[in-house]
Amino acid sequence: EEYWSIEAKMTAPSSKKQFDAVFTGIDGNKTELHSKEETDKVLEKINGAEFKVTGVKKSVRRKSPAAPFTTSTMQQEASKKLGFQTSKTMRAAQQLYEGVEIEGMGAVGLITYMRTDSLRISDEARAAAYKYIEGAYGKNYLPASPKIYKSKAGAQDAHEAIRPSMPDMTPERVKSSLTADQYKLYRLIWERFIASQMADALLDTVSVDIEADNCMFKATGSTVKFDGFTVLYDDAKGDKSENKNLPELENGMEIKVKSLEGNQHFTQAPPRYTEATLIKIGRAHV
Repeated sequence: EEYWSIEAKMTAPSSKKQFDAVFTGIDGNKTELHSKEETDKVLEKINGAEFKVTGVKKSVRRKSPAAPFTTSTMQQEASKKLGFQTSKTMRAAQQLYEGVEIEGMGAVGLITYMRTDSLRISDEARAAAYKYIEGAYGKNYLPASPKIYKSKAGAQDAHEAIRPSMPDMTPERVKSSLTADQYKLYRLIWERFIASQMADALLDTVSVDIEADNCMFKATGSTVKFDGFTVLYDDAKGDKSENKNLPELENGMEIKVKSLEGNQHFTQAPPRYTEATLIKIGRAHV
């Protein structure tokens, strides 16, 4: 189905740096644009109009790390980030679990059992992770209270979540002893586990309403206040419409418009299944 958006490039009086804003509605109501004709009417209405800031909302957003891996989430993430098929993931995980010859150490099992749907981790593993985090990043990166992740109802709890058997055994320390596939998967498991025990990230966010002849635009932005776990591992997708380092904007401030553009879009059919999304759907129905 066809739909349209209006996107603006703007500058504040205090800055030459452009920021993005998108049309949201008219006369206080959210307005959807379905054709070029509707879009052109809005563009004609605001042509030459004065753009002013009518609202500024600031807040702090907290981002929490993802839980350590279960079998299915490991398979999904390895598919998404490494391009591994399930069979390749499980083969490498089996090798890491059963033991790899590490120079100067002999055969070492680098991860816990790789077939589990539990998110539980042992107190010893948590303490080892904390010791590593404090040494590598400092006390600020330790959470105020332990991160406890709840397993799904009916999950088998005989084994812990998938984690490095020795959290202080960094991927770089063992890289020379591993195959390329083993190293990639071990690094993914290690980073996910260590990050799961780290402090939340904090973002300073701002949402700005801008009006021109009763037509409303919105600009959003965020800056990192504290990177927390994202210093090591972040699986989130950023919002492409969000500005980084939005200039300081205040109520009543007049905004200069550098460009206004109507863009045509079409809704898309659901994407084809990938191995990762099939695994996710299969787990949801177990």
